[in-house]
Amino acid sequence: MVDQTRHVSFIVTGLLLAILMAAMDNTIVATAIGTIVADLGGVDQFVWVTSAYMVTVMAGMPIFGKLSDMYGRKRFFLFGLIVFLIGSALCGLAQSIVQLSIFRAIQGIGGGALMPIAFTIVFDVFPPEKRGKMTGLLGAVFGMSSVLGPLLGAYITDYLSWHWVFYVNVPIGLLSIFFIVRYYKETTPHTKQTIDWFGALTLIVTVVSLMFALELGGKKYDWNSFTIISLFMISAIFLLTFLYVETKVKEPIISFSLFKRRTFAVAQLLAFLYGATFVILAVFIPVFVQAVYGGTARNAGLILMPMMLGSVAGSSFAGISQTKTSYRNIMFISVIAYFTGMLSLSFMTPETSKLWLTIYMVLTGLGVGFSFSLLPSASMHNLEPRFRGTANSTNSFFRSLGMTIGITIFGTIQSNKLMSELRETFGASTTSFIPDPHALFEPGTRAQIPPNVLQKIVDAMASSITYSFSIALIPIAFAALAILFMGNEKLEVQQKGRGQ
Repeated sequence: MVDQTRHVSFIVTGLLLAILMAAMDNTIVATAIGTIVADLGGVDQFVWVTSAYMVTVMAGMPIFGKLSDMYGRKRFFLFGLIVFLIGSALCGLAQSIVQLSIFRAIQGIGGGALMPIAFTIVFDVFPPEKRGKMTGLLGAVFGMSSVLGPLLGAYITDYLSWHWVFYVNVPIGLLSIFFIVRYYKETTPHTKQTIDWFGALTLIVTVVSLMFALELGGKKYDWNSFTIISLFMISAIFLLTFLYVETKVKEPIISFSLFKRRTFAVAQLLAFLYGATFVILAVFIPVFVQAVYGGTARNAGLILMPMMLGSVAGSSFAGISQTKTSYRNIMFISVIAYFTGMLSLSFMTPETSKLWLTIYMVLTGLGVGFSFSLLPSASMHNLEPRFRGTANSTNSFFRSLGMTIGITIFGTIQSNKLMSELRETFGASTTSFIPDPHALFEPGTRAQIPPNVLQKIVDAMASSITYSFSIALIPIAFAALAILFMGNEKLEVQQKGRGQ
């Protein structure tokens, strides 16, 4: 640690660039997907562009975390960076949706190594008294990425081309590679262990089957179709197999012994619940601005800025506070702010001013921002270096799983509520009023809808979104209950010689 102290700022810069790039990728692509489909075609296959990336990211997280414990952080972090950049360059060159989906899967393999290992490197490089501040910084960048992605995606698509949504990663990634190769000298000892290949295989099949079921259900196939039911059954069977295997092997991919630690177990549950609810804000708030207020895509992206600022402030505060009070006390502040912000959003109407929307978003972002820096620290609390990669990648995995399941469930809730409101207003046939759901977002199309009809559609859209926010209060309330069991541990600075 001593020989790289002078270069620590360059190391942190390299980590921040990699986290920003990987975490922002899905949201930046989501903004450009309409333009991509218009250019490449494959409107019935575009879901794979997102699914392919998320599947490989989620499947790779626990595996790369374990491998970094066994063979070193640096080599697998660099591996992730290189694979991610190769995938990005290929995505920009894609000539069809199928090609793009395959290249996105390659991107995801790299992305699965970046985020969890970055947080683990911070714990390896910094002494205990500085870890909270540094994880706060990394968590702030993670929170920023979910907001900057849609905004940057809109600008790149409008002023350059969708290809640059992927090409923009290349200079950022190359700079990150330079900083890590040049300045990060790994000193933490690593022990070679047996790789649990069967556990890795069953985990991948579990995640892939679940992801495909969630992504295709209600879109390409009905939820009660043979295909979707089969995917859920395959996922369940392989999950049970994975759990059985992990209890028998000597070196499991996910060590269930870690869940015996109360703080670790609660941190994973909170990562899941926060991930499942936070993701709907990044999706539904821009929809509210465009479809209800009648703003442009850039207006929708800019409106997320207050939430980003709140999350950055929350992450930084939680990082600094970890050495002063317990994880549980900090998370109580977090969940109160988060619940209050989400509750306020659930009462919005088309008449709610943008000023009040901004205040609600700052409050919500502040609450959820605490989790970005605190939960990775809580997951690695008092663990030996050989378990840190596994612990942090498990936390990243549960957050990503929560986001995936959350956007599917709340997306279904919002869609069903919207159609129910429209049927109640206009009768059984609603397609004549909204032939294309995206048409409501275009100012030209809105102008062609009779004012009295438009107002009813806007009211239905607003009601469906705020209803989803009200349902999101349920998992946030469960998070508050979980925090009660978190224990009184805090980031200990007095044990400078321990676990470094």
